[in-house]
Amino acid sequence: MNTRSQQRIHRKRRIRAKLSGSADIPRLSVFRSHRALSVQVINDVKGETLLSATVHGTTKKDARVLGEEIGKKTKEKHIKTIVFDRNGYRYHGVIQELADVMRQGGLKF
Repeated sequence: MNTRSQQRIHRKRRIRAKLSGSADIPRLSVFRSHRALSVQVINDVKGETLLSATVHGTTKKDARVLGEEIGKKTKEKHIKTIVFDRNGYRYHGVIQELADVMRQGGLKF
């Protein structure tokens, strides 16, 4: 029987096989730990992180703050469209709140 973390890694690999970011449309990857939420905007062609943001806390309120912060940073870098990589997490709760706030901030995905 697989553990929860092994199941997430399996989902992550299945999702990443289909997603890729470029300079025009970078990939936004979400990481959720027990203590923090972290987001990276990645150009997979060059293998570089364009920008990142982290917030300590894992509530929907923290996700809203992180979404607003990453929305401002992407506007400064003139990024309007991204590929959303939920990293194997369910599109529910904190991940959904983060995505909704980024959409309200003007990002398209």
